[in-house]
Amino acid sequence: MTLLTVFSRLLARHASRRGLSDHKWSITTSGGREKPAFGGPNPSIWCVAALARCTASRCAPRLPEWTDLTPSKGSIVSSFGIIAPMLAMVLLGLTVPAASGRDLSPLEIARKSVVTVLPVWSGRPANLAEPEGSGVVIGDGRTIVTADHVLGPVQDQVPVLVRDDDGTSYPARVVARHKASDLAVLQIDETLPAIAGRAGTPGLGDEVCAIGNAFGVGLSVSCGRVSAVNRAGVGFNAIEDFIQTDAAVNPGMSGGALVDMQGRFTGMLSAIFTKQSDANIGVNFAVDAKLVQVIADALASTGRFVPARTGVLLRSVPASGEAGRQGVLVVKIVPGLAGDKSGLRTGDVVYLANGRRIRKPQDWLSVMAGRQAGEQVEVSGLRDGKPLQWTMSEGL
Repeated sequence: MTLLTVFSRLLARHASRRGLSDHKWSITTSGGREKPAFGGPNPSIWCVAALARCTASRCAPRLPEWTDLTPSKGSIVSSFGIIAPMLAMVLLGLTVPAASGRDLSPLEIARKSVVTVLPVWSGRPANLAEPEGSGVVIGDGRTIVTADHVLGPVQDQVPVLVRDDDGTSYPARVVARHKASDLAVLQIDETLPAIAGRAGTPGLGDEVCAIGNAFGVGLSVSCGRVSAVNRAGVGFNAIEDFIQTDAAVNPGMSGGALVDMQGRFTGMLSAIFTKQSDANIGVNFAVDAKLVQVIADALASTGRFVPARTGVLLRSVPASGEAGRQGVLVVKIVPGLAGDKSGLRTGDVVYLANGRRIRKPQDWLSVMAGRQAGEQVEVSGLRDGKPLQWTMSEGL
């Protein structure tokens, strides 16, 4: 008696004992004909085939009914609920469908939240060096944040399309643009998968991945490490709070996503340092997700973003060629604004704001731009050489 015969008879006998033989099981043959699972010249074999088909079509929750096919636990047959379908498929020469239903990795999920941004340059040729850009789907799934420079000069009110990971294009409306931070918000009528929530500022050396449309060839993923955080005053934008990474970023990826290894949004790709090649050399910048969120929310809701006015005029210290700890010197206070109400005075030196090192006035601006509405700012520094702390809340 062959193994197939023993195996199939055992299943058929157990099915009969369980009252399952009346179930209308069926299996579709390679010729497209449907045969009964129980019945025909060899019902026991069709029982095996039906069980195999059940497993392939993901009806595994019903398999525990088959787990006591033998009274002797510990034998190979005691695990029939798991091995029976696989053994049936092997014996009958059946194949399991491709794992199209497998769980996607975090990076694959994140990539579905990144789109290609396609400005329609009517009347003039497209930018051949960067013919397409990228964008990140956020919030309600109909809002997309991208790099403002992807849309061209502000005076060019160009139509825009966005193309999802599946290759479908949708018309998009430009809701608002903010040149100072290089951010712009688009909106579409369809709903796409929004990227996973903000991960928070990553740590030095953390693994991150850049997702974007490099050179217009299609969405791709490149991974690397966090080289620095809280970069400001780099020189690309008036308002900067960059995460620096060596993950490869090339033209066309502007507006794409920087994510952690769980696929959570870490920053929006914005700029790269290059030499003659205008391509990746490992010094790349993404706007920190917190700043993206604050500005994108304001642009989406009101159409504009205005950083909090503190009324504090600052300059870097020490001066070039002088020794000392980097910070900013308060050179002017506007009466009645937040800086004045906090107790800051001309001549004070600021080193920290909300725990962030302040080395230049651009760091101060970055902190103020990235604060949430109603969030107070804790400031630390020196007055006449003595440590002092200030709290800025009123007037912000």
